[in-house]
Parts: sequence; structure tokens; C-alpha cells
Amino acid sequence: MKKTLLISIFILVSALSAQANEIKRIFVGNESAKISIIAFESLTCSHCANFHKDVYPLLKKEYLDTGLAKIEFRHFPLDIAAFNASKVAQCKNDGNSEILESLYANQQKWVKGSSIEEANINLQKFLSKEGFNIDFESCINNKQIEDFVLNDRIDGAKNFKVNATPTIIINNEKFEKTLNYKNLKKALEKLI
Repeated sequence: MKKTLLISIFILVSALSAQANEIKRIFVGNESAKISIIAFESLTCSHCANFHKDVYPLLKKEYLDTGLAKIEFRHFPLDIAAFNASKVAQCKNDGNSEILESLYANQQKWVKGSSIEEANINLQKFLSKEGFNIDFESCINNKQIEDFVLNDRIDGAKNFKVNATPTIIINNEKFEKTLNYKNLKKALEKLI
């Protein structure tokens, strides 16, 4: 009886520990929304930063904040600086988009350097200056997060034929029109 109870407790603790370590998707909106948007992005991509500046605020106001849609941000790093920034954005493991949004809004402040070491220093300085309390080295060297980011890229290329960023997927269909709010809104309105 005691042995069975101990085994049951061990299994429960192991399951809870694995669940706590599970990496959460960065998303905004109603998790059970009828419209599901996936954005494959690279944190060093200027077009992605423009999406976050010009399109995303309107999308958030009209569709995400109202519960009509949700958006998941998936990683499709185009270079090692984007790869490391993606790992940092995922590192807090809470599903929150705050670091991601800050990295896009301030892309020119940290995307610079003639080597990856210089780029990492700029990224680390930016995060510290913005008040993000993270262990930078731990984040960029975390194998679980690294695999998570790389699997996003593999999934995007394999299942959605992603070959550029940003690429938007709406309810598992690739959005093929020019990415501006007018075109995106037309596509979303058809799904409501």
C-alpha cells in the first residue's frame, strides 16, 4: 500500500514538473476563438517589425481584444541574431508577448553588430535597459527552448511552405495576398 502510494505520488510530481517546464506558445486573444491566426516571423525581419507597427495594433483592437480571433507567434528565424532573440522571447515561458513586442518595436536599437557576439551584447543591453529581468546566457543556451524555436521553423517550412517572413496562416490556410490591414480584414470578415 505504501509502495503504491509513493509510486503514485512520484508519477504525479513528475507529471506536474514536466507540465511546469512545458514551453508555452506566445499568443494574444481568446484561446477558443473561431479564427486562429499563426504568424511565422523572424525578429530581425524589418517587414515583421512593420507588421507589428502598422497591422497588428488594428488587428488586436478589432479581432483579438474582442475575442473574435487569436494569434500565435511562431518562430522562423532568418539568422543567428533572430534565433537568439527568439530564444529570449520564449524564455519567460509564460506565453506573454511583452518581450516579443518590445523587440519588434525597438528593432533598430538591438539589431546591430558585425558579429554574433556583438549582436548578443546589443540584445542583452537592450533587454536590461528595458527592464526585462532574464538570465540571458541561460535563455540562449537552453536546449529545450532551442528545439522549440527550430521546430517552429521546420513546421512552418514543412506544413505551410513558409519561405519568407512574415507569413500569416488563417485557420490553417496560408494568407497569399499582400499583407496589409485592408487585405487581412477582408479575409477575416469572411470567417465571422
